[in-house]
Amino acid sequence: MTDVAPTTDERTDLDLVERWKAGEQRAATLLVERHAAAVSRFVASLGARADVDEVIQDTFVRAFASIEGFRGDSSLRTWLFTIARRLVLDRSRAARRRGEHVEVQEGDAATEYDALDGVVADETQVRLREAMAALTPTQREVFVLRVSEGLSYREIAEAVDTTEGAARVHYHNAMRAIKEFLDD
Repeated sequence: MTDVAPTTDERTDLDLVERWKAGEQRAATLLVERHAAAVSRFVASLGARADVDEVIQDTFVRAFASIEGFRGDSSLRTWLFTIARRLVLDRSRAARRRGEHVEVQEGDAATEYDALDGVVADETQVRLREAMAALTPTQREVFVLRVSEGLSYREIAEAVDTTEGAARVHYHNAMRAIKEFLDD
């Protein structure tokens, strides 16, 4: 494995983590401001739309409580995605134990819509959401992390607890399935 120099954002994140560890409260606020929107999109893509705010809050609470364990082997954002994913899975398991029906809804894929894009864009968004709803949960996670968040396959593998090769396969299969769906 080759060492890759951290990007400016990763370096800034590491600096903010160190400042927070040293007692600077503003550093934690800056980290939340920087990453909350991305974590929110990811959590929504996992189907936890009703609980997004709670999961985000719990993600940062857990992250800050265990910040001493963050070694910087991955980016802070990847680490936050990993925590958020585990929280969503834990909530889903708990809901099933309570006998609640947990289902990912068609509109749960994280997307943005700008009204100025008009009817064509609306139709495209609907078709893409339908295509994403047909993916397996893992394919959807990998697709969102790669396309929406721009993570590397290594970072995706860490976030979804799989191998880099498996992340590549899931992404490839997701792209193929989406393309076939949109071509129909």
